[in-house]
Amino acid sequence: MSGSAAELAHRLAREAEAVCRHYLSNGRRQGRYWLVGDVQNTPGRSLFVRLTGPDSGRGAAGKWTDAATGQHGDLLDLIRLNRGLDRLDDTLGEARAFLGLPKPDLARAPRRQDSSDSARRLVALSRPIVGTLAETYLRNRGITARLEDVPALRFHPSCFYRAHDAAPREAWPALIAAVTGTDGTITGVHRTWLDRDGAAKAPVTAPRRALGHLLGNAVRFGMASDVMIAGEGIETMLSLRCVLPDMPMVAALSANHLAALILPPALRCLYIARDNDAAGRHAGMRLRDQARAAGIEARILWPVTNDFNVDLRRFGTDALLARLRVQLTPEDAERFAPGSTQPAASA
Repeated sequence: MSGSAAELAHRLAREAEAVCRHYLSNGRRQGRYWLVGDVQNTPGRSLFVRLTGPDSGRGAAGKWTDAATGQHGDLLDLIRLNRGLDRLDDTLGEARAFLGLPKPDLARAPRRQDSSDSARRLVALSRPIVGTLAETYLRNRGITARLEDVPALRFHPSCFYRAHDAAPREAWPALIAAVTGTDGTITGVHRTWLDRDGAAKAPVTAPRRALGHLLGNAVRFGMASDVMIAGEGIETMLSLRCVLPDMPMVAALSANHLAALILPPALRCLYIARDNDAAGRHAGMRLRDQARAAGIEARILWPVTNDFNVDLRRFGTDALLARLRVQLTPEDAERFAPGSTQPAASA
């Protein structure tokens, strides 16, 4: 482990309970341990994280083990697996964002650039999404938005996947999402591996992974000028696009990346579509405060269920639009959802 990674691991260990509450919000504290189902934050008691202990050696704080799978490691390993990251630089960036630390010095830039080049090559090798298994997957998630005008989303019919560095290489179809900066430059890519028929995600350990420089950047749907909506997941933002097709939107891909999003310079109003969990609420408030400090009006949009894709599938487009319309300013409601029926007070 590099010195930088070791230092971050020690910092995380000193805040082990805060790390667990953020990334493993479905768990709970029991004595000196945090208990949860697995690194993906599934409810349960199989995985346990030591919250107190020495800085290193036997019984060190931050060490965790999943009794069901045999997986174990420190909090950097946990963050990497929880967020589906497969490069050390991305894991360190995620940890720095959680700890509120500045970005690393320019000495690390060449390595980050290499991963961004790989991301750009993967996007170039992918095809437009319309008529592919990636479109089938999104339609099965209840997403009816037009995809012809969403160039950030593409499809690769045989994208390589490894469960871990020593595992054999597999090939699965994948939804490819280009991650870009505010100037449109591709800095990374997000992959969602799919089952052979596109009905669901592929039956692999970590069907979502990112590559490249993600922190501050996002998957973009439309070009933002004065107004936009920012949220975490691709499916979440496409669900909103089903009912607000002309509203520019971005998907930051995780709660931590949402909190660290770089905002366009001409933005006057930011809507934050937060997920309805502890991490989503925390990220929404951090981004709201960042926007307001820059003189940007910021409003948080909240779902009825866990996220807006569940809302879309459970309640339908009319109910989703009605609920969203009253959360927009009157000016933006008229601009992006003109003529919509006002919902009942209980909506």
